[in-house]
Amino acid sequence: MTSAIRVFLATLVLLSVCCAAQDVGSAGNAASTPTATASDLYMKLRLDAPIKVSRLKAGDQVSGKLLQDAYLGAAQVYRASSAVHLTVDGLERRRRVPNDHWPWMIKAFTPRHENYPVFHSATVTNDDGHETSLQVSVVSVSKEVEVAPKAKKNAQMSGLPQKARRELGPIVTLWAGTSDSANGNAAAAAVTEPVTVPSGTEARVILLRDVSASKDRKGDSFQARLIEPVRLGPRLILPEGTMFDGKVLRSRPPRTLSRSGSIYLAFTNLTVPGRPSIPIAASIAGADISQRSHTVIDPEGQMHGDHPGRAWMLLNAGVTAGIAKEVDDGTQLVIEAIVSSATDASTAGTARIASTCASVIFLLTRRGRDVVLPKYTQMKIMFDRPIEIGHPAMGPASGRR
Repeated sequence: MTSAIRVFLATLVLLSVCCAAQDVGSAGNAASTPTATASDLYMKLRLDAPIKVSRLKAGDQVSGKLLQDAYLGAAQVYRASSAVHLTVDGLERRRRVPNDHWPWMIKAFTPRHENYPVFHSATVTNDDGHETSLQVSVVSVSKEVEVAPKAKKNAQMSGLPQKARRELGPIVTLWAGTSDSANGNAAAAAVTEPVTVPSGTEARVILLRDVSASKDRKGDSFQARLIEPVRLGPRLILPEGTMFDGKVLRSRPPRTLSRSGSIYLAFTNLTVPGRPSIPIAASIAGADISQRSHTVIDPEGQMHGDHPGRAWMLLNAGVTAGIAKEVDDGTQLVIEAIVSSATDASTAGTARIASTCASVIFLLTRRGRDVVLPKYTQMKIMFDRPIEIGHPAMGPASGRR
């Protein structure tokens, strides 16, 4: 191995370590992620300041404010902007989740596991100063963006501002344990007359398993959980905890020539706790994903891996140059060892052809970006057609803490 290729590989390893350090916390949904029960509270808070997960230690304080209201059943338990204080109890070793940030050259040198903070308790302070202590378990710590469908061409030509990505900042996602009695507010008097939920109604859900374009195929099923009640005016139609069943309608894994993967998810049924399943038609209208992810959503709700960026292309170009150099030198050595009369001049042409072929093969076989949606990814879905619910869950909204 020549000194040039050694320098190149050392640079690649250093770059991969730097990339892994920058991407700390973005793979928090690992195999050891806690499993939520029906009485657990989904909480998402924006940190007051960015943190480096790898540098946290037992006793460190982490604080932030709730990014959105926290609901349990029909009750709003905590209001958005409520202050949350966490104390690191220790660190555990978690397996990183596959991502769509870098090509395989970086992933090959990135550690498979990482140290991750463990939180067991949290203190929530409402606007009125009332404090509540909760038992919690961490789902993820990451920098997130909210991705919306790209506007159609006619909308772009209208001159209206279009934002496909909105920065959310450093986010900690938690499950908080609550008593089953907290669900009592969800058992308010039910309305018996049918209600029609119009098309275009939006709902916020979280995935209950990992989904990706590289592993999931057409017809695969998945589930999601509603995290924010759906209302028509003052009337609650779907309480938090409603389950959504979905299917993969189309899936295309990353392909050669750096062509990215894509996946189209559709929601086919919903089930209110204690009620029969109802057929629906709903599609994705947005998702909260890692800031470093390159997933985009088209106007129809299909998710794609974005085009390779400069860093991706530079890494592939660097590896291509290294392969070309090694094949060129190796071919000349082999020919000169076999043919005693061969000279550098006579073998240079053959070696150049071999190195060019190796480089072209490498570039042609490069795969594009994947679409990776880890477990508990938060998404916004939209009902594509009206649905009739003959048993609305309850009347006006419940009180707050």
